[in-house]
Amino acid sequence: MMPGANMKTSTNVMLPMGFIMFALLSFGASQIILLFHTDMLLIGTFRVPSLWMITHFLILGFAVMVVMGAMYQLVPVAFLTPIYSQAFGFIQFVVTIIGFTSFTLLLGLMPDYAIYGAFIAVVGILMFLLQMFLTILQQKEKNIMTAFVLSALVCFFFTIVAGFLLAWNLAYGPIDMHQAIFNSHLVFGIIGWFSLLIFGFSYKLVPMFSLSHGYSQKGAKPAIFTYISGLLLLIVSFWISLSIIQIVGWFLLLIGFSLFVVDIREILQKRLRRRLDKPFSFSILAIFIGFSIHVIAFILAIFQVTNPTIWGWLIFLYIIGWIIFSILGYLYKIVPVLWWTHKYSEKMGKEKVPTLAEMINEKISVILFAFFLIGIIGLIISALLQIVIVIFLFQFILTVTTIAYIISIVKVLLV
Repeated sequence: MMPGANMKTSTNVMLPMGFIMFALLSFGASQIILLFHTDMLLIGTFRVPSLWMITHFLILGFAVMVVMGAMYQLVPVAFLTPIYSQAFGFIQFVVTIIGFTSFTLLLGLMPDYAIYGAFIAVVGILMFLLQMFLTILQQKEKNIMTAFVLSALVCFFFTIVAGFLLAWNLAYGPIDMHQAIFNSHLVFGIIGWFSLLIFGFSYKLVPMFSLSHGYSQKGAKPAIFTYISGLLLLIVSFWISLSIIQIVGWFLLLIGFSLFVVDIREILQKRLRRRLDKPFSFSILAIFIGFSIHVIAFILAIFQVTNPTIWGWLIFLYIIGWIIFSILGYLYKIVPVLWWTHKYSEKMGKEKVPTLAEMINEKISVILFAFFLIGIIGLIISALLQIVIVIFLFQFILTVTTIAYIISIVKVLLV
């Protein structure tokens, strides 16, 4: 059986593909703009308008839009329930594009006016959250994946609440506890929303892409409990400034991530497919990177390291190495499966159709992912050594690799 058969739903393929195509444009924009602002990386704190714009093109424009598009396809597959309203989904798509684009551009060019773009972006996100909650409520039998996804959606809500307060602060003046709000925005977003969602869907996608059977997922329930507990304690520590609470928070986050890693390891050990696809292997590598960063963060918390440059680069590596790399690897698998299911699933057995392997060049994917790794490692090292020309060189590598990645994904749609 083709893996694409497992992805067949009643969702109009143009809805998830619309989100994904816009996301790829945003990904390219983030890297091209960063190429002309590489000197800003020398600062290390990432708290300047140009880097805000780049970061939000990467996080909102790329990562969030990919996740939204993927969820329109994966939620019906994982929860065996149709999207609540596809018409509402297309409206949400348009509103979200307008909101994300205007907010991101204003954040970099006219921060004082970013609040207006933020308002539209919040409306788009709230529409998405409503869509997902109404869809998941239709699920007849709730499972651990339901808990992961719902928890991630709740974290996404608090992420945008904190983000809107930050935009309000830029427009109308300082708000008390600005730093606590900013830290909460980061943690709810990159640790809560993205990580919990990757956890949840990995329990579906890893067995699907590795053809695994007979695994237990016994670590899933304690993983979500300890991870969310750690997340909440970490946020509390920002508001009451108790280092011991922050240490315990990071410890629980590490335990939760470790339990997830153990489950994924068991799933891969019980796979029928001995040779994993290279793009999928890249997503597995991202899990190792994410785990390593949790270990480093816990150690930094124990020794009470507060240097903003160190934490700034650790957050950068977490976003790129764990979140973005996970998305890049999964997207390289999801798009061919999604497009094959849409275009060829009904024709299988009736006429000759291409295989998934024929729809995307795996040899090129190995080169692309290798250059992504080289670019990121080189960028971090050169930035820490404060060598501007080398920073530019590695960002140039990342920009070219990003454009090549986008082209390779778009070419799937031409098969």
